[in-house]
Amino acid sequence: MFDVLVYLYENYWRPDACPDPQQLQRKLSAVGFESDEIQEALRWLEGLAHSADTSVGSAMPGSLRVYTEAERDLLGEESIGFICFLESAGVLPAPMREMVIDRATAVGTGPIGLEDLKIIVLMVFWSLGEEPDALILDELFVAAEDRLIH
Repeated sequence: MFDVLVYLYENYWRPDACPDPQQLQRKLSAVGFESDEIQEALRWLEGLAHSADTSVGSAMPGSLRVYTEAERDLLGEESIGFICFLESAGVLPAPMREMVIDRATAVGTGPIGLEDLKIIVLMVFWSLGEEPDALILDELFVAAEDRLIH
């Protein structure tokens, strides 16, 4: 599923730039994605659209987020730490944080890997038609071991 999401992020500048679901499914299949992987990604994207509709305005700016035990189990310490980092850097407002958490827990297996969470964060920005700050893009795309320290 995550490979399909990355493909969509790289090839369509916004969700509304994507073709209708049937045509998108054919295109993804023609590129080489498996049918079950495509279906899972399309269902996940439907949930993302719903989450965008319900999360905007649902969390107050500066609010403290307390994670439930189920969320902690599904997200894991590393992913929660990364979400907190993005929040404290001022690039992940509370409504977007809630979308990330919603979509990460929708994956259903936990704890979710940090690389998968980074894709989810990118897809949340993508779904809202927003481009993350250049430094955050670097954080999302470049592996820590590949960074050069000056």
